[in-house]
Amino acid sequence: MVVRRTLPVLVIAVTLLAGSGTAVAKAPPAFGPVATGFGGAVATVDPDATRVGLAVLRDGGNAVDAAVAAAATLGVTEPFSSGIGGGGFFVFYDARTRTVHTIDGRETAPATMRPDAFVNPATGMPYNFQEARVSGISVGVPGTLATWQSALDRWGTRSLRRSLQPAIDVAHRGFVVDATFAGQVASNRDAFGQFSSTSALYLPGGAPPPVGSVFRNPDLARTYEQIAREGIGTFYRGPIGADLVRTVRQPPRSPTPVGTWAFPIRPGTMQRSDLAAYRTRFPAPTHVTYHGLDVYGMPTPSSGGSTVGEALNILDTVDLARLPYAQALHYYLEASALAFADRNRYVGDDTPRSLLDALLTPEFAKQRAALIDPDHAREPFPPGVPDGHEQHTTNLTVADRWGNVVEYTFTIEQIGGNGMVVPGRGFLLNNELTDFNFVPTQGSAPDPNLPAPGKRPRSSMAPTILLRGGRPLLAVGSPGGATIITTVLQILLNRLDFGMSLPDAIAAPRASQRNLATTQAEPAFLALPQISVLQAMGHTFVSTTEIGAATGVEFLGHGRLLAATEPVRRGGGAAGVVRTHG
Repeated sequence: MVVRRTLPVLVIAVTLLAGSGTAVAKAPPAFGPVATGFGGAVATVDPDATRVGLAVLRDGGNAVDAAVAAAATLGVTEPFSSGIGGGGFFVFYDARTRTVHTIDGRETAPATMRPDAFVNPATGMPYNFQEARVSGISVGVPGTLATWQSALDRWGTRSLRRSLQPAIDVAHRGFVVDATFAGQVASNRDAFGQFSSTSALYLPGGAPPPVGSVFRNPDLARTYEQIAREGIGTFYRGPIGADLVRTVRQPPRSPTPVGTWAFPIRPGTMQRSDLAAYRTRFPAPTHVTYHGLDVYGMPTPSSGGSTVGEALNILDTVDLARLPYAQALHYYLEASALAFADRNRYVGDDTPRSLLDALLTPEFAKQRAALIDPDHAREPFPPGVPDGHEQHTTNLTVADRWGNVVEYTFTIEQIGGNGMVVPGRGFLLNNELTDFNFVPTQGSAPDPNLPAPGKRPRSSMAPTILLRGGRPLLAVGSPGGATIITTVLQILLNRLDFGMSLPDAIAAPRASQRNLATTQAEPAFLALPQISVLQAMGHTFVSTTEIGAATGVEFLGHGRLLAATEPVRRGGGAAGVVRTHG
């Protein structure tokens, strides 16, 4: 049995710089939200995942090995935010070649998906979000397992079989349920309760597992064991995939549901051929320079790299550090709005690379920056025209003793995904296809994010790596839907412009402006003395409990590392180092 805390989203920061010993301790050490040391560091939302990552490091594994092992463990301990039923984006810095690579492991739409998939044929109106979410229609072909295998094949030193073993051990032994885990089940009770497989796992006796009880997932342990023996083909072309497709096409409705559900549960059209056709992609990362640093991120179908990059380009036209803090925050909010206007208009799975690159040119940033009034808010903004063109989640950061770095964000979308556990397999399915726009949103202009056969829905995941002189300086990421972009951007500004340490940059109050008439802000942000100045400039704020749940790793020089997680948001994180002394 493993004693642990569960947090509501999957965020992993793992920095790996040395190694020895993969045995999983029966009782994890106490981890705080910040750790500084040598030989490797791991920061995640979950002590088990942190412990597993450190164990891989101590046994000589590299950044990719530890990232996969930690991610697999999170699939057990953070099942409502991650797992093999979902997908994500993997960014890797290769220390030997000093180059950054990416893996696009985003889910894909079935070959039968149409642009009006989320429109009710009886009414001509888009489905209510929850009706679309808790259905087979919302499930994309998962990319997580293919991402792990691709990463290990290209850059790892261990087999997938070995990488899955710590997670198998945790699934068999179980962990102690805390209030957060039980609360996540309770918040999904009516959705989970519609399905016999989900109810059997998460609602025994019709209620969430009691706080303090031991939660085990033997079905997931056996699923991992089968994948370890037979490879990922058993998922994409074999019996596990057959069970997944059957769940999508014939949702496992319970004859005695727990709770009530207001909507019909609609089947999806995924076929086994959709699974067999899935492939990871390896696009070139996005790249901008900010204050002389190289900033690398994820390209389409993620909008994270391009939107963070465009906002940084806009802000590089002013000296934020010399401005009064209120005015600097004003520029941050306006730059975010401008970048989101262009993101919504242009960025989707099919965005030509030439257009994506045009959004990231300094010349385009100067055009957009010219629209910012230094004294008055103007959002929402219309999209710009690049030269020649008329037209809640999971994060993991890893670095090893050789200087390789992984920044990996993955998810099953909503907390609890689409609510369906694949019977006998122990994992939840994603609802990533609800990231498509249900109906056109761009007026007479083409919408880049409508559903289509084989298309990948637009994402806001923004795994980001910063280099200085070709060597890693900082790696950050966060869950949080569209707020991921502003969370990563605000952390970078806090660290690089406002003089905060990385832990303080992560802990600082957040606001998220996404080219809307109002700006979401945490209560602590609304309590800042600068808020009255921002309101006088015309900014309108709406309060939200919390934004994002970030992790990051900073390279302090001479082999010293700083791993940082949230001290409070989502219950706080767990950071650890291989050793505290050099």
